[in-house]
Amino acid sequence: MSTHRTTRRIEFCDTDMAGIVHFANFFRFMESAEVEFLRARGVSVKLDWEGQTIGFPRVSARCDYLKPARFEDLLDVLVSIDSIGRKSVTYRFEFLLRNEVIARGQVTSVCCLVLPDNQLKAIEIPESYRKRLESPSSSG
Repeated sequence: MSTHRTTRRIEFCDTDMAGIVHFANFFRFMESAEVEFLRARGVSVKLDWEGQTIGFPRVSARCDYLKPARFEDLLDVLVSIDSIGRKSVTYRFEFLLRNEVIARGQVTSVCCLVLPDNQLKAIEIPESYRKRLESPSSSG
């Protein structure tokens, strides 16, 4: 499957008192990169699909940190699909600073039907949505 590349400039508000990116911000960066990955395939983490509202809440997230990033660093964020199950999709993330991997992350989301009362019910990923996930990016 293809890899989607995006960039992220580190802002001052992303850093902590030591002047490095606070660990929790990498989870925000992964979510933003995931949304861009999906947008490039014409889908999203929550949308109306074939007459039903579906969403993909996260059920697992992790990040391993190898080296720090600092204010004004420009990170390349690589997103790819690690695996697709019947109901779930797991994304893999690599953060590069000047072509060196500084962090790796993983997020797993489950496909859910969003019911009228905003409750969620896990369902199989619709085949047409799955094909979009598996296709190369339509915008690069």
